[in-house]
Order: sequence, then C-alpha cells, then structure tokens
Amino acid sequence: MVLNRVVEGAKRLVSPDRPTTSGDPLLDQLRGALTADRVHLDGVQRSLLSHDASVFEGGVAGPVCYPTSVDEVVAIMKIADEHGRAVVPRGAGTGLAGGAIPLGAPIVVAMTKMNRILDLDIDNRIVWVQPGVINLDLTRYLRPLGYHFAPDPSSQQVCTIGGNVANNSGGPHCLAYGVTNAHVVAIEAVVPSGDVLALGGLDAEPLGFDLRGIFVGSEGTLGIATKVAVTITKNPPSVRTLLLSFDSVRDAANTVSGVIAAGVVPAAMEVMDAKITAAVEHYVGAGYPLDAEAVLLAEVDGSEAGIDIDADRIADVGREHNATEVRFAKSEDERALLWKGRKTAFGAIAQIAPDYYLHDTVVPRSKLADVLEEVYAIAERHDLLVMNVFHAGDGNLHPLLIFDGREPGVLARVHAAGDEIISASLAAGGVLSGEHGIGVEKQKFMDDMFSHADLDHQNRLRRAFDPTCRANPGKVLPMGHSCADIQALRRVPSGVWG
Repeated sequence: MVLNRVVEGAKRLVSPDRPTTSGDPLLDQLRGALTADRVHLDGVQRSLLSHDASVFEGGVAGPVCYPTSVDEVVAIMKIADEHGRAVVPRGAGTGLAGGAIPLGAPIVVAMTKMNRILDLDIDNRIVWVQPGVINLDLTRYLRPLGYHFAPDPSSQQVCTIGGNVANNSGGPHCLAYGVTNAHVVAIEAVVPSGDVLALGGLDAEPLGFDLRGIFVGSEGTLGIATKVAVTITKNPPSVRTLLLSFDSVRDAANTVSGVIAAGVVPAAMEVMDAKITAAVEHYVGAGYPLDAEAVLLAEVDGSEAGIDIDADRIADVGREHNATEVRFAKSEDERALLWKGRKTAFGAIAQIAPDYYLHDTVVPRSKLADVLEEVYAIAERHDLLVMNVFHAGDGNLHPLLIFDGREPGVLARVHAAGDEIISASLAAGGVLSGEHGIGVEKQKFMDDMFSHADLDHQNRLRRAFDPTCRANPGKVLPMGHSCADIQALRRVPSGVWG
C-alpha cells in the first residue's frame, strides 16, 4: 500500500511543466548549506518521504534534506526559522503511528546519512552513535566484543537509533531490560532555533532536570538528535528458549501472568495466535506447531544454574495453564530460528493480504485475555481479519488488522476497528502506546487519558524547546493546544516546490 501511494504521489509531483530547479530562496539556501545532491525535489523522493509504515495520510514533503553533520542540521534549522518553515525529522520510516509523515509541506530532514558509530568506551559500557545507525548494525558491531544493544524492536534490521529515541521503542526483550529510555544516557540535539543542546551526561547523576528523559519519546517535537550515547549490555553467559503450545489464547495469556506471579521475570515472553503462527511457519519454517491455537515464546538468560531453574518454572506454570506441549530449544540454531519467526511475523502477512494495520496499546497483564477476546469481537463486527502477536510479558498488545487497501471502504472499517481497540484498552486500565508513540494515530485519544491541565503543561514544556511549534508540528498533542493547531500547516505554500 505504501508503494502504491509513493507511485501515485510521484505522478502528482512530476509533470512536464514542473521545473526541476526553483530559484526559490529557501531552496537556494538549503543547497548552499549542504550540497545540491543532498537537497531533493524529485517526485519519487518527496512522495516516498511523505509516508511512513503506517496507514495514515498526511501532506507532502517539501524539500528533502540529507545532512551529514551537526553543523548542517544547525544550518537547516536556522534557514527554516528564517523562512518560518516547519521541519520534520525522519529516520528509516518504519514508524507505525504516523509520527514521521509531513503535515502541510515542511522541510523533511532525513538523518540516514549520519550513520557512524563514533566512540566506544568498553570500560564504562558507553557507545556514542549518530542517529542514522541501524539498531541491528550496532549489535552486530558489539557482539564480537561480548556486548549488544538491548532494545530490539521487530524492525531492528532497518530501524535507526534516532528513531528508537524518538519513539522510546521497545521490543521482545524490553520485559527484562527496559525500553530505549533505560539505555540512553546523553543526547546532542538541535532545537528549532538552531541551538545545540547537551541533554543528560555520562556522570552517574547528571546535574539539573532530566531533559534527556523528556527528549526520549518526544517524536521529533522538541528537536533533532544528532548524537546519542547509549549503554551497552554484556552478552549473557547462558540462554534458554522455550516454546509452549496451547489450545486457547486465554490459556497462553494467563500463563504469562502466572509466570510473573511465580516470581520469574524472563528476558522475553511473546504470544502469537494460530493465524499468525501459521503465516510465519509457511513463510520461514521456524518449527512452530500448526495445530495450536496459541504459542508462547519465552526466554531466560543469566547463569547456567539460574536459568535452568527459571526455565523449568516457566514450563511448570505453562502446564498448570493447560499447555499441550513444552519444547526447549536444543541448539543456538534452533533458538535463532524461533526468534527469526517472531521477528519476521509482520513480513509473513504479505502471503495473505497486501496491507495491514499494526496496533499498539498496553493493558494490565491480568486483563490480557479479556481484552484479546474483545479484539477478536471488534474485528468480526467490522468484517476484518485480525491476527495477534504481542509482547505479552508487559501487556503490550499488537493486533494486526489484515486488509486489501484497494477494496472500497475498507480503510474506514480498519480505522473504526482501531479506534474501538484503543477504547477497549483504555477501559481495561491500559495506556495508549507501548512503543510506537502517539503520532497522529492516537492524538484524539490523548484527552481520554490526560486532563486538560496535563495536556496544557505538556504543551508548555514543548514550547520551551520550540516556541513557534515548527518541530514536527501537528503530532502527539490533540487539537485545542497551540502546538496541535495545524490548519495553517495544511496549506501547501505557493511556489514551484509546493
């Protein structure tokens, strides 16, 4: 679906009478600050960067800039300020909440060329990276040295550290190790005025307010990260991975709560229902059972003696909750294949339909089974196929609504079902997002979770960094708050690149 939108957008942007050079002062200044080959106006580039991996529509990218240094990001911000233009930072475009889509025709700052690992301090377990470094590339760099970067989103093969910081991303192993915020100690960031800020620090207790913690998860609304210091995690001496099969999703969900109640905190616990399990098995042949209504993938790591005790306890709890099979991975290859299946679950959907809407809410573990039953009922009411695969250990749900975007009216049903899933999660005492962010997807639900005073103070904090609301405008905060009032931004400016 994204590819179709890119092609259609490119056709709109490219026409025989549209000049490829502008004479526009804004463009001339951007090209002078960078180089002409790193300020793009062609239709394909602008259309491609007008979308992320979500199902949400925005405006269209204005000039697309690819900086390679903090000085160039500063220059872009100052030029944008001079011309009163909005700026949207962008990583790999894997976001699922519409956080990177442009509203109006802003300058899009693609950070993918700032992709170097800058400095490694093994003694203090700190590495400085540029925001365009791919998540998995960082772990591949560290693994031979005995370390890894713990946050591991399902998109880790392509998502960037800067994107992880923007959305406070998690992943299967965040149950034991925490989401991105727990692994970021310092950030160099450029705010819309063009000033460079140092947020956080390498000291155990940096002085002042925790502005680093505010910036992580701010979805580009406070500025652009140009350098990030992250902690690295020592590779565990031993790992045990289990696959438990169940005749119902409820039994799998209740097992998750039972494991935590038993005092075991695994490195990861992931649940997949029968439909997504079958899709994955046919896609990669991971060795998943095809006769189970749900499978639970659990992993423990640490000392040899300790993990054997924890793994056996998980197996016992599973059997107490009617597990029909408990299987231990017998080798590293088998373990890797089981995780490959989980990490490629979303790609496996292409066998079934061309499009999907991947949701993201969090509910109390004790309510997992009840909310999952509601999700199935919601999908049935809207005549949609739903598959469930989720970070069960921390209650992070990821229902997949599967559809063909070419079917008339289907997107309206998808969005309606998505709204009901959010409402059901909130009613169960949950929250709006575990790792995808708010973006434009969940803006209208912020009023349901926060009071007017809460949102007002969030808006004031944002304006302390961005007084004119030009950094990724129209995201996160709902309408009625100054940085969310984006009607003016929806007007595409006149001129050749508008």
